[in-house]
Amino acid sequence: MTKTGPRLAEITPGNLDAALGIHVRPDQEHAVAPVVKSLAEAWAHPGIAWPRLIVDGDRPVAFLMAFLDIDWYEDGSVRRSGLWRLNIAAGEQGRGYGRFSVESVAAELRRRGAEELYVTWHPGPDGPEGFHLGLGFRPNGETSEGETVGVLDLA
Repeated sequence: MTKTGPRLAEITPGNLDAALGIHVRPDQEHAVAPVVKSLAEAWAHPGIAWPRLIVDGDRPVAFLMAFLDIDWYEDGSVRRSGLWRLNIAAGEQGRGYGRFSVESVAAELRRRGAEELYVTWHPGPDGPEGFHLGLGFRPNGETSEGETVGVLDLA
């Protein structure tokens, strides 16, 4: 990270190519959708998707997308917000950008009045479970499309 540290940037025509240029390591591609798919989903879900580019100095280093106040069971009974996607560029991993991403989403959700931050992850030894557990997420006993559901208390 630079001395000034990373910052979030809204996705604009001026940085779209930089966002699309974020690629995870090949061995991680099975666990996270590419940025182009995330941006298509953001376009299809306005007001729900919160996509951001993470820039350190003038370097694009990661992409994140949060989901805001979704109808979790699609029956009106439970609304949740959380981290939808996190793509750290292959050459930028291990430098704190993942933690910065989660902390940034947590700050935005707190600002919006949320008390919990949700995330899902692919289970298994090559998945991001250790990363999420290390940041304080705890599995809540649910799965979503075969992925573990974790929750972080924002209180």
